[in-house]
Amino acid sequence: MELVNQTYSKKFILLGLSDIPCLKPILFLIFFIMYMVTLSGNCLLIIMVRLNSRLQNPMYFFLTNLAIIDICFSSAVVPRILVNTISQDKTISFLGCAAQMYFHLALGGAECLILTVMAFDRYIAICKPLQYNTIMDKKLCLCLAIASWFLGFNNSIIQATFTFQLPFCKSNVIDHFFCEIPPLLRLSCKDIHLNQVAGIIATTIFAFGTFFLIFLSYLCITLTVINIHSVAERMKVFSTCVSHIAVVSLYYGTIMFMHVRPQSSYFPEQDKAASIIYTVVTPMVNPVIYSIRNKDIKDSIRKSLKMI
Repeated sequence: MELVNQTYSKKFILLGLSDIPCLKPILFLIFFIMYMVTLSGNCLLIIMVRLNSRLQNPMYFFLTNLAIIDICFSSAVVPRILVNTISQDKTISFLGCAAQMYFHLALGGAECLILTVMAFDRYIAICKPLQYNTIMDKKLCLCLAIASWFLGFNNSIIQATFTFQLPFCKSNVIDHFFCEIPPLLRLSCKDIHLNQVAGIIATTIFAFGTFFLIFLSYLCITLTVINIHSVAERMKVFSTCVSHIAVVSLYYGTIMFMHVRPQSSYFPEQDKAASIIYTVVTPMVNPVIYSIRNKDIKDSIRKSLKMI
C-alpha cells in the first residue's frame, strides 16, 4: 500500500517527440499550425451546419457531433505537445496525466461510436429511403448521439481507473508525447495481466465491435447499390459514403495498429507516429475530407463568403 501511495505524489516526465534542439522550433510550428487548422476547420463546419437550413438533417447532426469530438480530442493532446516542445520542464502531474488519459480515451470511444452511427444513418438513407424520415427522427438521433458520448466516457472511467491504480515504480519517464495506456503500463512493477484483459475487452467492443457494425452497414449498402441499374445513379449514391469511408479507414487503421499488437512488437517511434495520426492528423483532415466531398457544405461556405 505504501508503494501505491507513493505513485500518487509522483510526477511523470513526457519525453515528447524529439530531444534534438534544432528540431523543436520546427515541431512547435508544425503542430501549432495543425492545431489551428483543426480548430478553425471543425468550428467552420459546425457554424456552416448551424446556419444553413438545408443542412438540418441527421447526417449533418452527427457530423457536427464528430466535429465537436475532434476539437476536444485534439485539445486533450496538442496543447501539451506544444508546451513540452518549447519548455525545459517536461513533467506532468499524476492527476494531470490521469485527466489527459481519461479525456483521450473518452473522446476516442465516442468517436468510434459516432462513426458507427453515421454508417447506420447512411444505411437507412440508401437501403430504406422511404422509411428514412420515419426511422431517423429527431428523438432517435438525439438518443444515438447521447449514447455515443455516454458510453465513451463511461468506458474511459474503467480504463483510466484500471491503469492508475497500478504502482509506477519502474520509472516515471514516459517515452511518449502524452499519457496513453501502452507506455504507462510498461512503467508498472505490478502484474498488468488484468489491465491487458480489460484493454482487450474495451478494444474488442469499441474498435472491432464498431468497425464490424460499420462493415455490415457498408456491405448492405454495397448490395443495394449493385442492384441499381444506372451506373450514374450508382456513383451518385456511393459518393455520399466516400467521405465517411475515408475517415473510418484513417482512424481505425491507426487505432488498431496501436492497440492490437503483441507487447513484443513495441517500438516507441512507431507508436508515436501512429498516435500522431489519430490524435492530431485525423481531427485536422476530417472537416477537409467532408467539405471537399460535400456540395452542400461547399455551397454554404461560398454563400457565407459572399455575404462578408
